[in-house]
Amino acid sequence: MSIPRPEYPRPQFVREQWLNLNGTWQFDFDDADNGLAERWFDQHTFSKSIEVPFVFQSKLSGIGTNEIHEVVWYRREFTVPSDWNGQQILLNFEAVDYRASVWINGVFAAFHEGGHTPFSVNTAKLLKSGSNTIVLRAEDITGDKGQPRGKQYWEKDSASIFYTRTTGIWQTVWLEPVSDLHLERVVITPQLESGSVRVEYEIVGDISTPYELETTISYDGKEVTSESQTVDANANKGKWATNPHAVSSITPTFSLGSDLKVWSPETPNLYDVNVKIKRGGKVLDDVNSYFGLRSVELKDGKLLLNGKPYYLKFVLDQGYNPDGILTFPSDEYIKKDIELTKAMGFNGARKHQKVEEQRFHYWADKMGFLLWGEMANVYIYSETAIQRVATEWQAAVRRDYNHPSVIAWTPMNESWGVPNLTTDPRQAQHLVAMYAITKSIDPIRPVISNDGWEHAKTDILTMHDYEGSRDVLTPRYATKESTLASRPAKRDLALPGFPYEGQPIMVTEFGGIGYKKDAQEGWGYTTASDDEDYIERYKAVVESIYASDTISGFCYTQITDVEQEINGLLTYDRQPKVSLEIIKQINDQKPTT
Repeated sequence: MSIPRPEYPRPQFVREQWLNLNGTWQFDFDDADNGLAERWFDQHTFSKSIEVPFVFQSKLSGIGTNEIHEVVWYRREFTVPSDWNGQQILLNFEAVDYRASVWINGVFAAFHEGGHTPFSVNTAKLLKSGSNTIVLRAEDITGDKGQPRGKQYWEKDSASIFYTRTTGIWQTVWLEPVSDLHLERVVITPQLESGSVRVEYEIVGDISTPYELETTISYDGKEVTSESQTVDANANKGKWATNPHAVSSITPTFSLGSDLKVWSPETPNLYDVNVKIKRGGKVLDDVNSYFGLRSVELKDGKLLLNGKPYYLKFVLDQGYNPDGILTFPSDEYIKKDIELTKAMGFNGARKHQKVEEQRFHYWADKMGFLLWGEMANVYIYSETAIQRVATEWQAAVRRDYNHPSVIAWTPMNESWGVPNLTTDPRQAQHLVAMYAITKSIDPIRPVISNDGWEHAKTDILTMHDYEGSRDVLTPRYATKESTLASRPAKRDLALPGFPYEGQPIMVTEFGGIGYKKDAQEGWGYTTASDDEDYIERYKAVVESIYASDTISGFCYTQITDVEQEINGLLTYDRQPKVSLEIIKQINDQKPTT
């Protein structure tokens, strides 16, 4: 039997040796929450099985029930390959929703909170020869609106704009061996203007003895540049952190020569990066990564990609599918989604209320597809809620920093989690803080304060407008003054104290035309009666945006139908509702550059 999702889960930080733990795990619901007291981590006969990495709510899990189960347990036996002896063994979970507790051979090993970001467990002191056992307990409290959940509904059945929940493991689980001294992260910052790239290294382990750090950058299999340096912590006191994390103060900048290979949706060129750590001639770690040489700037009310104005033609993408819910059934499924979107003349997607898996970002990098990274929001304001969302968001930005496809960050959407922005100063300050936190990690990308309306400090002013009439939309966006005065959702575009400062203005949700093309029942913001009506409605909303010299980009709602929403350009199983070429002809009326 083949392993589900067999591909390498972390394609921007690749080690040759690894072991995929996807597949059949033992499984149980723990509705009475007795598992801890009864020591299920050490002694329990599991009554079910599940196909990891698919959640029990999905068809692909082999269970497929939407009943509410807030505590679930997993168990899996594994054997460490014999040639990994003498190394540390990292157990990696790409995503577990929402709280995860992990035991190795009955011994507690780790706790992680946050349903969208990865975590690792160093199992070195817990493993034994032969068979070993992982047990994981996942807790996902359905009614907790202060838990970052995005579009996952807090009721049993999907309704309105909310969809089926995911509980437990929903991305790949895997093992990898590492040396005592190894890389934890490589931070790669392209510098197009100077034709160079800056590399920063985060290293874990004993740095008291000197070691060599060797970096090689290549393109299409040919070396562009390389550098080897000896790192001696004792000779660089004050420049190094103490154990166990040693973050290099040496951040070399590598010149890429005169024949620059620039990344864009039209030319998705990627440079390869190899980093080795050596000591005494022995290779301790060997990691492969990549980057795209590109720049993102804002100037004169436009977004500039690689120094030139670039019109964003985005589509809203919830990242759901019928069989896996938030987990893609396969790598080919990811590629198909991007191919279909590009075939309709879009150049990117706003990944809506989901921190997308790293394989999606990889294919966006490879295929030339722009992304806005977005946090899964909470739905109430509390100190606990803001701590959760801020912590997980920082982990998401750090994880995806190196991807050239990601050109903007959206930590907040439509005042979700901050419903009283105009009356509670703390909530407005939360918007400011999320903007600043994002900028402190990534100063090179634009940050959208509160996508849709009620912006605080923001780099792009975004609007959500589901009006379907050309006669209303065209005059609304005819001038900058009329655009800024509009209140399409009956909300102000900016909060008091945050006046418009010349930022690019984009309509980042609009359309949402409902059209029933299969057995799926549902709704849209407006409704088409047949193919011709659908095409005319799509033309009306897109051409109204194109008629404006003020708007510098859009995001159409949405790429596919999702459960009870039938307002996609494609059905939920990815069938076009009308000819892809017709949609492309409409989208192509305005050039990208």
